[in-house]
Amino acid sequence: MNAENSQELLEEKTGTATDAHAAKVSGLFARIVKWYDPLNRLLSLGLDQGWRKCLADAVLPGQAEGKRVLDLAAGTLDVTLAVRKRHPAAQVLAMDFCPPMLVHGQKKLSGEDKDFVLSVGADARALPLPDACMDGLTMAFGIRNIAPRSASFAEMARVLKPRGRACILEFGTGKTRIWLGVYNFYLKRILPVVGRLSGDPGAYAYLAKSIIEFPSAAALSDEMRAAGFKRIYHIPLCSGIVCLHVAEKG
Repeated sequence: MNAENSQELLEEKTGTATDAHAAKVSGLFARIVKWYDPLNRLLSLGLDQGWRKCLADAVLPGQAEGKRVLDLAAGTLDVTLAVRKRHPAAQVLAMDFCPPMLVHGQKKLSGEDKDFVLSVGADARALPLPDACMDGLTMAFGIRNIAPRSASFAEMARVLKPRGRACILEFGTGKTRIWLGVYNFYLKRILPVVGRLSGDPGAYAYLAKSIIEFPSAAALSDEMRAAGFKRIYHIPLCSGIVCLHVAEKG
């Protein structure tokens, strides 16, 4: 199996989102693309790589040979590469509505990676894929940037095969009062300073706001259940600062 197999699945509606919110968010990430990876390492104290490993571990519980994984909001392909490392026999289709992020990420791919990875600009609310074509799906720190989330969840359920897993990594709010206080201070005080240093304070102000306003893990489970997912659960990481959400297509 190679990337050409994924290419054959793609339909004509491949492209990026054009509504105002999506265009704003896509433009924001395009502006900070060169800062994205180093700041992820810095702001998470290097923990983000371990979180992505947990995501990759969860997406394919069985044999990976001949399987396809869709990495949505793939960004600079960190999750794509984590899936490649964990499941080297699987094919990964990476999609994001910000092409500059994908272009930046493609520089990380080895020659062998390119045989198993295909990157495509696409809107997670209107995936250019046929029904029931993916064995698993990942998304890291992307669902909070999509509006409405229900449209993306519906598309995830549509393209997954029966019993396929949707695994979503997203920020939480912390499980204890102490963590919640530290977390909010970090988002409201530290992140804006980082934004000023990057030269784009507006972008990091948006990121902080999107995290603070994101629903609880239980509420997100309800949204996925409404889209038809079954066997839904979440795993708190780092005392709930991040949650790994796992849901199975019924």
